[in-house]
Amino acid sequence: MDSILQFALLAFTSLFTMINPMGVIPVFTTLTTGMTSKQAAAIALKATSTALLVLLLFTFGGNFIFDIFNISVNGLRVVGGILFFLSGYDMLRGKLTRIKSEGEEFIEAAKDFAITPLGVPMITGPGVITISIVMMNDAPDIAHKSLLIASIFIVMGLTHLILLSSRKIIAFLGESGNKVLTRIMGLIVMVIAVELFFRGLKPIIQDILVIK
Repeated sequence: MDSILQFALLAFTSLFTMINPMGVIPVFTTLTTGMTSKQAAAIALKATSTALLVLLLFTFGGNFIFDIFNISVNGLRVVGGILFFLSGYDMLRGKLTRIKSEGEEFIEAAKDFAITPLGVPMITGPGVITISIVMMNDAPDIAHKSLLIASIFIVMGLTHLILLSSRKIIAFLGESGNKVLTRIMGLIVMVIAVELFFRGLKPIIQDILVIK
């Protein structure tokens, strides 16, 4: 039971910190400036629905991807750890690196931004895709896999609610409060990254030593 609870907590924490809904808020509120609450809500729903579908696709199709490209889970852990660390470092420095402004071209494509870049890769990016694939492979049984899927739905549900309340949250936290929260999440991401990196690196080194 303890292992299941630990897995559930790790899944939720990892997914939530990597998606970082609070970090999406400034971009979302900027992109929905001038829209009514109903229009902004529709954008939030479209973005989170797209992000959820893409994440579930990769979560369930991870093994298929491994087979096609001959990728090992440990290799993905190492790369994922590096990605998480860089993302956490950017969050710790207060940088938003998952979206780039493209001036007038971006404004012209604003009607589609709910799918990209907001849904993918802002909400569901390389980091959260990697962690979902790795955790699905680490899950020893149906119970653990079910908890992972439940965590994905819960985190996406919370992300949707946070986006719906984004204007109120910005007003309540203020710019300083939002920056502090983003930095705390960045630190958590970096800790998870280090653990993930060495979990993947250890068996690779062991294999090399055995071969020698």
